[in-house]
Amino acid sequence: MSPVLRVVHYLNQFFGGIGGEEKASEKPQIKEGVIGMGRAIQDALKRKGGIVATVICGDNYFAEKTEQAVEEILKLITPYTPDILIAGPAFNAGRYGIACGELCKVAQSRLGIASVTGMYEENPGVDLYRKDVYIVKTPDSAKNTAEIAARMVNIVLRLASKERMGRPSEEGYFSRGIIVDERSDKIAAERAVSMLLAKIKGEPFESEVETPKFRRVKPPSAIKNLAQAKIALLTDGGLIPKGNPDNMESYKSWRFASYDIQGMDTLSSKDFEAHHVGYDKTYVNEDPNRMVPLDVVRELEKEGVIGKLHDKIYSTAGVATSLANGRKIGQDIAEDIKAAGVNGVILTST
Repeated sequence: MSPVLRVVHYLNQFFGGIGGEEKASEKPQIKEGVIGMGRAIQDALKRKGGIVATVICGDNYFAEKTEQAVEEILKLITPYTPDILIAGPAFNAGRYGIACGELCKVAQSRLGIASVTGMYEENPGVDLYRKDVYIVKTPDSAKNTAEIAARMVNIVLRLASKERMGRPSEEGYFSRGIIVDERSDKIAAERAVSMLLAKIKGEPFESEVETPKFRRVKPPSAIKNLAQAKIALLTDGGLIPKGNPDNMESYKSWRFASYDIQGMDTLSSKDFEAHHVGYDKTYVNEDPNRMVPLDVVRELEKEGVIGKLHDKIYSTAGVATSLANGRKIGQDIAEDIKAAGVNGVILTST
């Protein structure tokens, strides 16, 4: 009889039973045994493995101090010598999903252990980690937990025993973009025509090549009265203070920065510069207002064309940024400007 596999389970503060948003800043902690969703996972493991410990961390703590949180969690779980890490599932909780994905990725690369998580298709963690981690498809909320747990356990046990994984459609995980050679009794042209005919007839078919999926975003209603509106300035042109004090990325951005412009009528080349690898920055560095038109918008504010200019400008570098990171950056900025009562945004790009 093979030895029982030692499993560590990761949960956020809500599913770990600590509390809701008021406990989202909780530091990582570990408890022996099974908690919450872990019961369904333990049932699915049967006698093949056992959850030896459950590590819990607040969503905000992990998001704001990712590197530190990862190190603290690794330090907590290492004494338990786990063979497997199961994170979540996170369903449609964005911060939780990103934490699950990052922790699984790190557990695989640094601890060398099999890892799996689960998420809803619109969770930003899917696009960020699907190529590195097996992510089981879930509903948007905690439904069918026994079925989800069974799929997660099936995948992670296969990984632990180094068995060949089945297709995403068969095993219930998100495609990782990996193409595996298979023998077929039909040539490529015949298979392509068969898929086309099935599509025309409205019959089910499965493409051999995954195509990108872009979400439709409904445009908001127009601002009815600009003279009473609060407007914010936002750019993906990488405008930053001289010297890059926040160590912002010049490409593949995963965050944004905001800078105070209270009392400023213009952006000076002595104070600001462009940090972006996707265009010639000469003209922006000569006059930063060419990228973020603070001078013109401030005049519009004084003339009463707009009601008020927001006290902060927002900046990131848009080049080579993944769709998932772009969505997250946009959501984070939207939350900030919404809390500030902003009615509209002027977004400038390269």
